[in-house]
Amino acid sequence: MSKNFLITGAARGIGRGLSRLLLTKGHRVFLFDNNKSELEHLRHHLPKLCPGIDSSNWHIEEGDLTRPSDISQAASQATSFFNGELDCLINNAFSGPVGTTAFAELSLEEWNRIIQTNLTGTMLMTQACLPILRRKREQGDGHENVCSSVINMSSTRARQSEPNSEGYATTKAGLIGMTQALACSLAASDEYHAVSVNAILPGWINVVNECKDGDVNGKSWEDGLSKDDHRWHWTGRVGKVDDILRAVEYLVSSGGFVTGQEIVVDGGVTRRMVYPE
Repeated sequence: MSKNFLITGAARGIGRGLSRLLLTKGHRVFLFDNNKSELEHLRHHLPKLCPGIDSSNWHIEEGDLTRPSDISQAASQATSFFNGELDCLINNAFSGPVGTTAFAELSLEEWNRIIQTNLTGTMLMTQACLPILRRKREQGDGHENVCSSVINMSSTRARQSEPNSEGYATTKAGLIGMTQALACSLAASDEYHAVSVNAILPGWINVVNECKDGDVNGKSWEDGLSKDDHRWHWTGRVGKVDDILRAVEYLVSSGGFVTGQEIVVDGGVTRRMVYPE
C-alpha cells in the first residue's frame, strides 16, 4: 500500500537514497533540504533515478531547519501535497560532520548551528507535522492502531566517539532521548491513535556518491571502497542505503507496536572488540 513520507536532508546521502527507493516502491515523498544546487539537480534527474514514476508522486521543497518559518512553510506545503495525511516523517537532516573542527577551536556559533539544526529543527519539524501525523479515534475503534510514524536518524556516534565530534555526537545522542520522550507523549489516547516514534542508528552507510557528483560521473555506491573496508564489517560489506530502507520499512509496517526504540544498522561494527595494533 502506498504511503506518504516527508524526508528532511533529502537532497544527498541517506535522505536522497531513501527518497529514491521509496518512490521506486510506489510511495509518495516530500523532499526537504537546504542545498539549492543539489535540489535543482534532483528536480531534473529524479525521473532518471526513478524511471516510470509519475512526477506527481514527489514534491521538492527548499528550506533550512534553522529557520522556523521555513519549517512552517514546508509543513503547510506537505499538508496540501498529502491531502492532510502524513504516514511517516523521517528526520534525517543534520549539521556538523565529524572531525572537522578541533574541540579547542569549536566556536559557540558552530555549536549553536549544530544544536539548532539537529535537535531544535527536528523538534520543530515534528511539531509542525503533528496535525497531519495524528489520526483521531472514531467511535467503535478497537485496539488496532491506525498508526503513523516518526523516525529520527541518529548515529552509532551517539554511542562511540571519535576526536573532535562533540557537536555531532551530542545531538545524535540527544535524538535518542527525544525519541523516547516523543514516543511517550504521542502514545495512544482516548482522542488519538498512537504515533510511533523510533530512532535508526546507522553505522558506515556509504552514500558519498548519492549526490550530483555521483550522478554526473556515473559512480556506484561501492566506488572508492576497499576490500579491508568491507572486511571490517561482520556482514562482509560496508552498508548501503538499502539497509536503512529495510529498517524504515520494518518500523513503518510494524502496526505501531514498536515505539520508543533504537535500531542499529551497522554490520555489527559496534559489537567488535578492538585491540591496539
